Amino acid sequence: MEKLPIYKINKFNCESSENDLYINDFKTHLIKNLFIEKLHSHNFYLLVFFTKGSGLHSIDFNQYEIKPGSVYLLNPGQIHSWQLSEDIDGYIVFYSQEVYNLYFGKKKIEDYPFFSSLRNSPEIVLNNQQMSEIIPYFELLINENNQKDFKKTDKLLNLIDIIHIELARIYSFSANHDIHSYHLKIKELEELVAQHYKHHKSPSFYADKMNITLKHLNRICKNILNTTVTDFIYGKIILESKRLLATQKQTISEVADVMGFENHSYFTIVFKKYTGVTPQQFKKGISVY
Repeated sequence: MEKLPIYKINKFNCESSENDLYINDFKTHLIKNLFIEKLHSHNFYLLVFFTKGSGLHSIDFNQYEIKPGSVYLLNPGQIHSWQLSEDIDGYIVFYSQEVYNLYFGKKKIEDYPFFSSLRNSPEIVLNNQQMSEIIPYFELLINENNQKDFKKTDKLLNLIDIIHIELARIYSFSANHDIHSYHLKIKELEELVAQHYKHHKSPSFYADKMNITLKHLNRICKNILNTTVTDFIYGKIILESKRLLATQKQTISEVADVMGFENHSYFTIVFKKYTGVTPQQFKKGISVY
């Protein structure tokens, strides 16, 4: 299996001298970049809004049905691919964390609910009224991007932020992502797991880091995510294992080593427990995405 690509924004022929913004209608984007339909990753944030057509969108090995009103918001590092109908259309926007956070200062892109946690859904489905209200902002984006006016980048970033705000209101209402102390603890846990999952798989390690009891941490996970701390940790391990198995030329034993499993057979047991297939079976099935 070939190593899967990780694209940068400058791959898409954007006009920005810093190569940190890309804006296009989806039909034109697809004509120029047919390779995006195959499984790949990227090092930037992605926002895509479909207004016509249908298909399937695979994101981190989960399938989503594309239809008019489908919005997808992806973090850097997520793996995805498309199966698209011929009449597909909409809007697509790429932007780096650096250009966004430097411009807005105290406001951080990762604070938006759809970007704040990989456990949050990357999909929002808009109804007809919501579509009609948000399309004008995307049209302004396209029109501004085609001009060379004074402070063009400023206007583009502010339009993207307005779109973020509109989507965050819909997302938070539909998914009930309220600001709650438990949600803040989950975010803290996710950040700690992202730092330490390769070497620390014990739930008590994370409870100690957060200065709370393991019982309380399990209560938080059960209340917000309906899962245990152990399953939360291994969810991260399995996701990163899948990404390595899909995007790298490493053997299963090498992936087990990277994930901190000295016993490679145990890695296979854990992987099958959480996915229902062995790592070898998973690698063989990657071609379906």
